[in-house]
Amino acid sequence: MINPRTEVSRRRLLRTGPAIAGALMLAASAPVPQPRRPRYTTAPRPATPQQPVKPAPARTPAVPVLKRPVFTLRDYRRVVPGPAFPGDAVALTIDDGPHPLWTPKILRLLQKHHVPALFCMIGNQVLGHEAVARDVVRDGHLVANHTWSHPVRMSRLPQAKVHRELDRAQNKIYDTTGQAPALFRSPGGDWSPGLLAGAAKARMVPLDWSDDPRDWSRPGVPAITRRLLAARPGQILLCHDGGGDRSQTYAALRTVIPALKARGYRFVALHQPGAQPTKTQKG
Repeated sequence: MINPRTEVSRRRLLRTGPAIAGALMLAASAPVPQPRRPRYTTAPRPATPQQPVKPAPARTPAVPVLKRPVFTLRDYRRVVPGPAFPGDAVALTIDDGPHPLWTPKILRLLQKHHVPALFCMIGNQVLGHEAVARDVVRDGHLVANHTWSHPVRMSRLPQAKVHRELDRAQNKIYDTTGQAPALFRSPGGDWSPGLLAGAAKARMVPLDWSDDPRDWSRPGVPAITRRLLAARPGQILLCHDGGGDRSQTYAALRTVIPALKARGYRFVALHQPGAQPTKTQKG
């Protein structure tokens, strides 16, 4: 005879068994929860071969606060120690680039005649033309800081804006070319005691010029050529590769460079502390 209590337990088991088995099957097929990962991290990421870490530029020597910028090679040597420039020396400086058309043309001309130059670069012109900027340094030329945005009244800017203009351009030029400028040229040669002090604080020598053909105004090839051919030994010549159509400048330089060399003039590089050229230009 079957115990009534045993019969009741057996019937409950038969009714609940399928439900328990189904629950076990669903639990087995459910995905295993994974630990939540943070969306981002503030920890520094290790460098990869595709993103090498650029070494910090060597700090240049402290620069005294000058009462006026450098205008001539004699002025330059008084500020930057080094051997005396030859008596027949002139220096060529080129502003407002890099430019995707005119900078490469001028580079080829300089290479043809073995002439070194100083390219005073605008930071927001380097932006987007990084390959051209690197070509300038690769060809052995030096670069100078010509501000980030070329403000026409640089001397009237507050010190905070002066610092941003210089610092932002310096970082962009160095990050692009690997060369840290040690020279600063104010747009339009606009200077003030505060700006001279700002250049010194940034450890850059303030640089001007002594022969200006005003090629930026496009006065014509003959006018640019005539003014550049009037250069005298010891002068710093000013030209432009950026800021617009520089076909007149390029055409004038094609005549002026070989003519000055035929006269016995020697083009020299403004070697800077902490920013040596990548190769030596001869001539």
